[in-house]
Amino acid sequence: MSGVLFRYTPDLLFLAVVLTMHAVAWRRVSKGWKRAGLAVSAVWVFLSILTNVHQLANALPPGEWLSWVRGTGQMYGLCLSGMLALWMLVPKPEARFAPQRRQLLLAARSGVVAAPALITGYGVFSGRTQFHIKEVNLSFAGLPKDLDGLRILQLSDIHMSPFLDEAEVARVIDMANETKPHVAVLTGDLITGPHDPLEACIAQVGRLKADHGVLGCHGNHEIFARVEDRAQALAARRGIRILRQEAASLRFGDARMNLVGVDYQNFRRPYLTGMDRLVEPGQFNVLLSHNPDVFPVAAGQGYDLTLAGHTHGGQVTFEILHQYANVARIFTPYVCGEYRKENRAIYVTRGIGTVGIPARVGAPPEITLIRLCAS
Repeated sequence: MSGVLFRYTPDLLFLAVVLTMHAVAWRRVSKGWKRAGLAVSAVWVFLSILTNVHQLANALPPGEWLSWVRGTGQMYGLCLSGMLALWMLVPKPEARFAPQRRQLLLAARSGVVAAPALITGYGVFSGRTQFHIKEVNLSFAGLPKDLDGLRILQLSDIHMSPFLDEAEVARVIDMANETKPHVAVLTGDLITGPHDPLEACIAQVGRLKADHGVLGCHGNHEIFARVEDRAQALAARRGIRILRQEAASLRFGDARMNLVGVDYQNFRRPYLTGMDRLVEPGQFNVLLSHNPDVFPVAAGQGYDLTLAGHTHGGQVTFEILHQYANVARIFTPYVCGEYRKENRAIYVTRGIGTVGIPARVGAPPEITLIRLCAS
């Protein structure tokens, strides 16, 4: 029971904030039609949160309506909460001000209050599809000579859905192929729910070109949608090997890379149980894990590099005093970018798609090209 509550803590916190803001607004309005609108919108947000319960989502009728209810309801809740919070924080101009100054201050106040809606609108209509290639150099002492300069393409969290269509995924794949990687890896969450176009997504991902092939692991949404076996089979038909608690050995000249993939590692169970047996001494060991929280365990087991996703870089994040504020930071210290433990490293990509709110703010979608370097 505690695990279930922890899993849905972000949704419960979000719902509590939205309902609190609705209660504040309810006290400030008197007209019946305004109160009716608040009541309807509160129910809408509640239903959008409820659809995040995957057992319920799996039982609901198929169709894009589910994604629209979830996405628009949560987006509305985010905007309303931000607007009401700013409305209460920004003081109203006093009557003693001159009329012209009062009008100017009222206009400024309205502009500030409108900021959450404007920022979210940008995240939906622009930030969500601002795909870019991020090149990252990762240095390792003792890296075999034939691995120095090796290029690894990483794609994660594609979440192909009504909010990321096939044409947009095709654009991502075309951009990824321009990097001409030696090997390409997928770190989970090709789709979001059971009714999303898994086969179409894998068909696009199957166009990836890499000298030593495309390999991957499953994320939590493959498990929540109950498509683990189907996704693995569809991927195999396209020449993609999904590693599920197994290893693949890749040769580059005189050097070998031991590439290990695991299914999504649930926080309710010990991480990477038995995966130390797949570590190959003398080889460069790489772990594909959707969940970045496994890093301390992976480093302790001997994995030189861990590649992960899952966090979307926070998806909606703001920099405050040189610190990034986002929901992901509440649950993991590994939000995005490179983290190290001595000569072991993890890279957490921001990924491609979105979950819940169909917007990205401060965390643009990322096609990652990792270059291994000897130090």
